[in-house]
Amino acid sequence: MQSLGIDVLLRGTNFLRLLSGLWVAVRISLISVAISIAFGIVMGMLMTSKNRILQVIFRIYLEIVRIMPQMVLLFIVYFGTTRVFGWNLSSEKAAVIVFSFWGTAEMGDLVRGALISIPKIQYESARALGMKEKDVYLYVILPQTIRRMIPLSINLITRMIKTTSLVMMIGMVEVLKVGQQIIEANRRTSPNAAFGVFAVVFILYFLICWPISRLSVWLEKRWA
Repeated sequence: MQSLGIDVLLRGTNFLRLLSGLWVAVRISLISVAISIAFGIVMGMLMTSKNRILQVIFRIYLEIVRIMPQMVLLFIVYFGTTRVFGWNLSSEKAAVIVFSFWGTAEMGDLVRGALISIPKIQYESARALGMKEKDVYLYVILPQTIRRMIPLSINLITRMIKTTSLVMMIGMVEVLKVGQQIIEANRRTSPNAAFGVFAVVFILYFLICWPISRLSVWLEKRWA
């Protein structure tokens, strides 16, 4: 075990510090995912409207998110807004803003794609049965939309969890930053610490993302 560098995590509170850093990443992910789902559903429904102005606005928003790297967005929000507008943003708030901004756009596009994939006859049949417009969406369209977007939504959630590692670039002490600190502190006594620490970080991320991925598979089989 010592040759792999894992022994450094057994010293003092190193492993607890690593778990604490992991919780920081998970907390940012959970908050960002919740915001993204809520605003993404609304955005996706608005994207299917025939209003040309809304379509152009959302298309520009979506393209900005797709083209701009998340790291650049983090720098703009955390460093840029502080200097230009004088805002006192913490690194965690900046991270939540950026990941919610990114997640809302991606989720909105998923909802839009799921909505337009439903055949028009579904709408027409529901209205022919005398259902109100609200009930058409609530009982007919929405359940089918959720089934269509679940696999892609799960993929987006796992990507958001993994991408939170970028927040170390704005000084936030999350799991990768803690790992680097442990490696630096034990560089002389454990030269292989980098392998052991990052291997454990990999396992921790896997343990978080794998159940989410399996949930997607289970839901697909259940709804098949």
